[in-house]
Amino acid sequence: MMLRPMMLACCKIYISESRNASALRAIERAASGAVIVNRFTDDAYNRVGYTLVAPLLPAPPPLRHAVFGVVRAALEAIDFRAHAGTHPRLGAVDHICFHPLAQASLHDVAALAGAVAADIGDKLQGCSPLLFSFSFQSLPRLDSNGELAAVPTFLYGAAHWEGRTLASIRRQLGYFKPNSSGDQWRGAPEEDTLPVTPDAGPERSPRSKGVVVVGATDWVDNYNVPVYTGDVDAARRIARVVSERGGGLRSVQAMGLAHGDGVVEVACNLLDPAKAGAEQVQDMVGRLAGADGLSVGKGYFTDLSQDKIVELYLQSANVEA
Repeated sequence: MMLRPMMLACCKIYISESRNASALRAIERAASGAVIVNRFTDDAYNRVGYTLVAPLLPAPPPLRHAVFGVVRAALEAIDFRAHAGTHPRLGAVDHICFHPLAQASLHDVAALAGAVAADIGDKLQGCSPLLFSFSFQSLPRLDSNGELAAVPTFLYGAAHWEGRTLASIRRQLGYFKPNSSGDQWRGAPEEDTLPVTPDAGPERSPRSKGVVVVGATDWVDNYNVPVYTGDVDAARRIARVVSERGGGLRSVQAMGLAHGDGVVEVACNLLDPAKAGAEQVQDMVGRLAGADGLSVGKGYFTDLSQDKIVELYLQSANVEA
């Protein structure tokens, strides 16, 4: 039996594209050095989430190269100005989050997140100075093999020097406000001037690429509950009550989003599943929807469990060996 690796890093990457098959193939081919253990595609949101896993050693971590490759391929293949979907987003590569697995620590993946942010922010060529110091700054530079416009990059969680939350930086950047009818987020913002100074990269956003948010946190579950109505405002009302910010479930963030004809979703981030898990979210959404005369469907996770992710990585690594 193959021994369990001492330290593994997991990276979830959310790409603002689900309908361009050739672009997604190029993105997946670029993940060299890591194992893609899960791909979650949502056509209504026009969004794909990838889960990549690799060991943290040797240095530089293989996952750093793999994530850099995926980001580069996505920025080359996707024109953010042409994107539209019912899920909020800030860029062609919308969100990158690192999580520790096995015996890895949050500090380990925070350093890795900072390194990746620097790689992205400096024309995708090597490391540029950030507003703080982590051990990743001693890692060798990556070879970009060509020019690509720099992208403003923002840090959160353990990767940010003040521990800024994902929700707070998204709120500052206008993430939660649809910019088109039909509850759609469409194209790039009209203004490329940013309201917040990025942690790496330029202070103006390329309209064809947008910005990238990179973070490091302990494990987060993503759980969505369908509500059978075309009224997205009803989903938003439910989401506000469910979320901790609205006085609801502890460590839960929730959004109400359109998700096709006659269906909306309450999409939740479970920041600490031990405090509030999917069962509690399902029950509360069901009760609140029922009070409005609405029915709900069975919710679903957009990713696998930590144990399953480690299991699939080990199976893949064993086959490759």
